[in-house]
Amino acid sequence: MASLYGSKRHDSSSGSPKLIRRYVKSVESSKINAMSKAESSSSDQVKVDISLSPRVNSVKPSKTVAIADHATALAQAGVPVIRLAAGEPDFDTPTIIVEAGINAIREGYTRYTPNAGTLELRTAICHKLKEENGVSYTPDQIVVSNSAKQSILQAVLAVCSPEDEVIIPAPYWVSYPEMARLADAAPVILPTLISDDFLLDPELLESKITEKTRLLILCSPSNPTGSVYPKKLLEKIAEIVAKHPRLLVLSDETYEHIIYAPATHTSFASLPGMWERTLTVNGFSKAFAMTGWRLGYIAGPKHFVAACNKIQSQSTSGASSIAQKAGVAALGLGYAGGEAISTMVKAFRERRDFLVKSFGELEGVKISEPQGAFYLFIDFSSYYGVEAEGFGKIENSESLCRYFLDNAQVALVPGDAFGDDSCIRISYAASHTTLQAAFERIKKAIIFLRPAVAV
Repeated sequence: MASLYGSKRHDSSSGSPKLIRRYVKSVESSKINAMSKAESSSSDQVKVDISLSPRVNSVKPSKTVAIADHATALAQAGVPVIRLAAGEPDFDTPTIIVEAGINAIREGYTRYTPNAGTLELRTAICHKLKEENGVSYTPDQIVVSNSAKQSILQAVLAVCSPEDEVIIPAPYWVSYPEMARLADAAPVILPTLISDDFLLDPELLESKITEKTRLLILCSPSNPTGSVYPKKLLEKIAEIVAKHPRLLVLSDETYEHIIYAPATHTSFASLPGMWERTLTVNGFSKAFAMTGWRLGYIAGPKHFVAACNKIQSQSTSGASSIAQKAGVAALGLGYAGGEAISTMVKAFRERRDFLVKSFGELEGVKISEPQGAFYLFIDFSSYYGVEAEGFGKIENSESLCRYFLDNAQVALVPGDAFGDDSCIRISYAASHTTLQAAFERIKKAIIFLRPAVAV
């Protein structure tokens, strides 16, 4: 991440940019010393082939993870950074769920579970999908994994062959294209427009489907935009999918419960003719504030799910027994998570409303009001091309994020990580007070800039 935070810094009387520079310089110096020692110690030995698999070389590291880790390190080094990069709820896991995990430990429920997950949890997931999503599954059509992220990767690996194409609407979650590449498949990126609330155009989709197209990935509510696909739009997409026997759909519904009325969630598998070709992924991290518990699942036709189970059996094996007991408790909270989750969603909505109103008053900013999740994907492209005094030219989303870190000490994620360089992602999974402070810092930094392009 040196390219994001390690260049074009300016001096400031506040001392924070200097702290950032000193921190980066010390890290780079440590790396150089470590390399020198490694070289000297191996000079008399046979050189080792350090080449990597072409598959790994084709994959980019997750920029959101890297930025979040970097911002944390800066904060630990004494830089007063406000971190709005990570997609992690700031709420504690609900007490009932926590107690279920503690009791699992106390009662000795600490051994391996079946690879696909405990029957208790898979049965509870089937009940949830039937009652909340209108789709019917049996426990052998569910695989529980160490996060929804693992579930998605296993699904892509299970159904894609070399040279297959995976259609991914942009902006997209950073890992989708890289997962396609790990499966030796080719990601096909379809752009969307902020004026269309970042929703996929069915006509564009139809024009891009080829005989190589194997998978369409949909995410609703969306990370990074917060967009929610209306049922009518999903029905149009389903009509197109139905024309192509080889085309499957991976429906990422991780943010399902974090949704703001009047928007409603529709599971793609519930649409006519789509059950047999849809792989539905969900998890516990976002809605139940269980990010550290690492628990997710996939539901789908047994043929595909069994393939995911096979991959898992040779990689991580089953998810944590303790986390699975906690997952049962989470699903027992009631419809859509009950009062505990509705309280969180109410807070997220208030934060969204504050930020939409506040950023909407800034010159040269475009916003599509999110209907779900806890992100704002804001178009700041009117500031590209501006020469910032003591910093340099703001050329793209990455340099603007670097400018905000230098001049506002706010860590954000550049939109190019999500396939849209015109925007920046702001996570509002932080307290209202923190968000107010972050906005004021960004607003102050923006004052020194003037849009280069009329909006």
